[in-house]
Formats: sequence, C-alpha cells, structure tokens
Amino acid sequence: MTDVSAFIVQTLLYLAPGIVVTLSLVIVSILLGLLMGVPMAVGQVYGPKPLRALIGVYVWIFRGLPNLVLLFLFFFGIFPILGITDDPFVVAATVLGLRSGAYQSQIFRGAIQSIGEGQMTAARSLGMSTPQAIRHIILPQALRIALPGWSNEYPILLTDSAVCYAIGVAEILAKSYQLVSRTAEPMAIFLIAAVIYILLNYGGMRLFAQIEKKISIPGFGKGAL
Repeated sequence: MTDVSAFIVQTLLYLAPGIVVTLSLVIVSILLGLLMGVPMAVGQVYGPKPLRALIGVYVWIFRGLPNLVLLFLFFFGIFPILGITDDPFVVAATVLGLRSGAYQSQIFRGAIQSIGEGQMTAARSLGMSTPQAIRHIILPQALRIALPGWSNEYPILLTDSAVCYAIGVAEILAKSYQLVSRTAEPMAIFLIAAVIYILLNYGGMRLFAQIEKKISIPGFGKGAL
C-alpha cells in the first residue's frame, strides 16, 4: 500500500464515526421535521385563523434565523433555562428538526392546496367529517405530490449538519478538524470530507428516487388532478 493510499484509509477510518453521527443527525432531524411539518401544513390550510397565524409566526422565525444562531440559542440559552439535557447531539437534532419542520410544513401545505377543493366537498357529501376526509382523501395524495420537494430536505439537512460542530457534535467536519490539528494536512483531509459529503448526498437522493418511483401511481400527478 502506497503512502497516499494508507493516508486515505487512515483518514476514512478516523472519519467513520463522524459519518455515523452525521447520518443519525440527518435521519432524526428529517423525521422530527416530518412529524411537525404535516400537522402544521394541515393547520395552515384547514385550521382556524389564530392557529394559522401562530403557525405562520413559527415558520417565519425558524426560516428567518441562521442555523448557527438557533444552535447557540438552544444550546447556551433555551435548553439550560428549561433544564433540558445539554447533550450536543440532542440539541443539534432538535434545532435542525424544528427548522426542517418549518420548511416541510410549506412543502406539504403547497401539496395540499394543489388538490382540488372538489375532493373535500365530495368526501363531505359522502358523510365524512373534515378530519376523516383529510386523513383518507387529502393526505394520501398530498404526500405523494410532496415527495420530490420533501426529498430535498435530505441534502439540505446533510449540509446544515456541518455547522453542528460549533456546539461539539462529533460529525464529519468536527472529526476532520481534529485530524487536521494532528496531521497538518488540511487540503487533503477536507478534500476527503468533501467527497464523503458528495457520496452521502448522491446515495441519499438515489434512495429517495427509488422510494418516489415505488409509491408513484400511474396516471397520478399534477396533470391528473
């Protein structure tokens, strides 16, 4: 094995735990955002005016503040004041998830609004309540429509996770910095880190593309609604 090959292997082995942390952070964040985004989208479309206004304020705040500012606010302020855990991973996953929820709510809101109002009217005429119509008629279609836009949250969260090193999360960038301080080879190490991010991005988007293809319904789409 050449010196270059040995260096690459050693770097990858050192960064491997960071890759696991990064992927865990992205998965937890996107799922938290999903759990928040769908109800908020429904609330914005079908909820009473006060609820729509409250959700709008939430979305405005979390989309308007940079990730780093939110991380510092929660890590040094909100979590300590509330007496919640100071685990950097938990804080980072919470912040990324809350922010992703704000973005996901708008993705799902647009998908819900793209469905003709006649479908809700038809469901109500068949004796369904509004919640039943939303659950059984509107959401199954909206989630399929939203999938291409929703899948974009993966690369966004993947890149956003890099700033979490600032509060001590041992993700890819944090491990890269640690290795640079030991080897004094910043260009080579950050180049390897960049390739890792690209491969993770590519692999994740390929997975979402397969999911989209699997759940798609022939003849169902924007032009079919």
